[in-house]
Amino acid sequence: MPVIRGGPNKAPTTAGEVFSLIRDGIVTTRSELRDVTGLSRTAVAARVAALTARGLVTEGRDGASTGGRPPIELRFNADAGVVLAVAIGRSRTQLAVTNLAGEIGAATDVDVDGGLGPDDLMPDLVKRLEVLLTESGHPASAVLGIGLSIPGTVDPDRGCSLDSPVMSGWDGVELRPYFTELSAAPFALDNDANVMALAERHGNYRSADDLLLLKLSTGLGAGVIAGGVLQRGAVGAAGEFGHSKVVAAQGLPCRCGDTGCLEALAGGWTLVRTLQQQGHQVGHIRDVVELAVRGDAEARRLIRESGRHIGEALAMAVNLLNPAVVVVGGDMERAYDILVAGLRESLYGNATALSTRSLQVVPSSHGDRSALQGSAMLILDHILSADAVDAALSVRA
Repeated sequence: MPVIRGGPNKAPTTAGEVFSLIRDGIVTTRSELRDVTGLSRTAVAARVAALTARGLVTEGRDGASTGGRPPIELRFNADAGVVLAVAIGRSRTQLAVTNLAGEIGAATDVDVDGGLGPDDLMPDLVKRLEVLLTESGHPASAVLGIGLSIPGTVDPDRGCSLDSPVMSGWDGVELRPYFTELSAAPFALDNDANVMALAERHGNYRSADDLLLLKLSTGLGAGVIAGGVLQRGAVGAAGEFGHSKVVAAQGLPCRCGDTGCLEALAGGWTLVRTLQQQGHQVGHIRDVVELAVRGDAEARRLIRESGRHIGEALAMAVNLLNPAVVVVGGDMERAYDILVAGLRESLYGNATALSTRSLQVVPSSHGDRSALQGSAMLILDHILSADAVDAALSVRA
């Protein structure tokens, strides 16, 4: 729904708010705009003219008519520009160029050494983005924003990682400057699980105002949407449930340097280490998942047991937040049926009957592109917000 800045009883009136109505498909004609906003015919015409001049809205006579000529339709122009999406992971980074609807036009995956710092990795990613822009037929001037996600807690204002145990050397390093020569467009950074939650919110679960996204990969994290708003917490650490202390992990060392964390029992890195100790040739949780999918009994047992531990911890979050949907994402999602068999068992066994009565547990809509899609939606929500559109129109004027 569009943001109505004046409160719940104030109709949208600015050009930016009118754009939100059109982008969200709430109105498709000038007549509908007048009905929803209460604006005069002249005021609607002025706002539509400003949006069409900016290229954000187009008009065409394709609408259904009740008699006479069909009405002129107002359409969000998703091709008015592009955004760059970057999803950085410890072993794999994904890059994409998308239109303003978040539809991917060109993309590539980059296998990376988990020990690389930002000075080693970021310049290479920027060069690859330049190539993607060329391949997609867009000049750098078409870039309207850059969205980036990274594991761990981030400072979105400074655009840097705050606490990422898996990304050594990244904490405190501002990432926006690496893109300066490519584009001066707005930049947004967030945690990978948070942007994955945004991707789901903009996809199959637009009506789910209360949603939990589980990112189950090398590490464990969650994106929390409550009341229709992404919850980041006081210091950006909302959803970092992988380092919650659990009795079953008491005394077990975690990669964060502490002991007793849930990840030490159920994180992907733990499963990899266990299979390596048993003589299996695995180097990443994706290898474990592949074994499980192929029917390896031990890999399947480990993933199901991981699901049980995660479900037990998840039960407390479900009782506290009462989400309508729990979305399972990350590398383990490919073994969804195996994982969720264990997760459901402990989740429904420990959460209250009321909080789980209508709860849906579902796989991610975007598969292994979830963080990439979410990185695009992160920046699109910023540059296409009513306030941002109003500001852009003001500068243009």
